[in-house]
Amino acid sequence: MLSSCSTLFTGTKQTVQINSTPSGAKVQVDGIDRGVTPASIKLKRRSDGQTITLNKEGFETKSFQPETSFNSVSILNLFNLLFWGIDAATGALWKYDPKVYQIELTAQKK
Repeated sequence: MLSSCSTLFTGTKQTVQINSTPSGAKVQVDGIDRGVTPASIKLKRRSDGQTITLNKEGFETKSFQPETSFNSVSILNLFNLLFWGIDAATGALWKYDPKVYQIELTAQKK
């Protein structure tokens, strides 16, 4: 009873691919180091998404939030408000765009 359709079928986390030009940028998710580009990063699903920041020496820092959309698997819970609430609380009502995020870094001005 602690899980519902979206939580069971699609989970509460999702992996997204982060690439940068040039590669080798440090990836932070909500301020926590998570690797270097190119990187596959596991993000918590939630309505407001998570903030991803890319840092590379000699380049301007870039931050963005991957877009989230409604996870249609949640419709299976339409007649059970308890399960709908579980999906909402765990973030499983949402999903990230499955595209590869290709971020262009701009050289710092001297």
